[in-house]
Amino acid sequence: MTRRPNLAVVGATGAVGEVLLGLLSLRQDIWGEIRLAASPRSAGRKAFVRGESVEVLPLSEELFEGVDVALFDVPEEIAARWAPIAAAKGVVVVDNSGAFRLDDAVPLVVPEVNAAAVRMRSRGIVASPDSTTLTMIAAIGALHAEYALESLVVASYQAASGLGRDGTDALRAQLAQVAGTEVGEQTGDLRAVIADHGPFAAPLALNAVPWAGVLTDGGWSSEERTVRDESRKILGLPGLKVSATCVRIPVVRTHALAVHAVFEREVTQEHAHEILRDAPGVLLYDDPAAGEFPTPNDAVGTDPVWAGRLRRALDDPNALDLFLCGDNLRRGAALNALQIAELVAREIAERAAVTDADDARGVAAGAAGAGGSDGSGGAGAGADAAGVGAEGAGTGTDGVGAA
Repeated sequence: MTRRPNLAVVGATGAVGEVLLGLLSLRQDIWGEIRLAASPRSAGRKAFVRGESVEVLPLSEELFEGVDVALFDVPEEIAARWAPIAAAKGVVVVDNSGAFRLDDAVPLVVPEVNAAAVRMRSRGIVASPDSTTLTMIAAIGALHAEYALESLVVASYQAASGLGRDGTDALRAQLAQVAGTEVGEQTGDLRAVIADHGPFAAPLALNAVPWAGVLTDGGWSSEERTVRDESRKILGLPGLKVSATCVRIPVVRTHALAVHAVFEREVTQEHAHEILRDAPGVLLYDDPAAGEFPTPNDAVGTDPVWAGRLRRALDDPNALDLFLCGDNLRRGAALNALQIAELVAREIAERAAVTDADDARGVAAGAAGAGGSDGSGGAGAGADAAGVGAEGAGTGTDGVGAA
């Protein structure tokens, strides 16, 4: 019987890592051993996965011995150093950081949109997109397949937890500072009360901060460029026109995006509804007359991207406007990475099954040859057949190594 692939989770104690462990306990159990790793300060802790308490190990080369797939959710500099080390040991790395997303030799994968790209990993690394991109790309990909996308104008409204636990803690602390006050009614009073902005560019409580990332050329933030660059790569549209404005809002979890999408072909609201209703990874929630449209709090803790407020543009029959919400820690990080890992695990299982079948045929042919009337010839045939079986096994091994 083919063994189950072994999995390592690197960054298991972070905000996304904890969501990932919860998903591993909920989804179909296809894994053999699951090893957990984190920074030295978190090593030795216990974490629960699949109903068992597992010790968190320090990150080391030995961690990857016997591992088939490794999920990385660590800062870019850690991923840039350790992902190639793991890949050199034959491990398929699924990386959640930005270290490899725009590397031409590393596929950027969203299983609902470009699952086949997972096999094109010449470096043994597969990248998972940024949470903001993931909040829209399954819905936009489904619409693109029907109407042929030309351009996107996006405004994102991003949760504090996009900056990890530091973001969540800072937002809660700021909310406590302004609770029960009349702050927010005079110019500058919020900045006067909240002197420490935490990881945000300005006070976030009772506010909206039009900044996410770091400054790049032309006044664009790195997050805004990320939405453009990742959308182009995932959809295979290198010339796609994308303009994004990223805004941080005082929400703990779930990003929201207002999207204006222009297509080559004319669109209708009814047909677009049908497309999104059937799109994998998307939940259509769109009946404004009944007060039904997605909000960040609706989507938090759920797997799909919630889509609503779908309208054909008033002044362009080829354009749609819609509002999308997705849990940035779950849909926008942990779930997509895990779905990629599951694709790799299925691929490994398929190769192993082929190898097992080749081995079985080799054994059967060898036994038939040994039972032939010409003993020496039969032995030779058996040896040849065994050789074929060995070559089949070698092919399977090479396939794993090439991953």
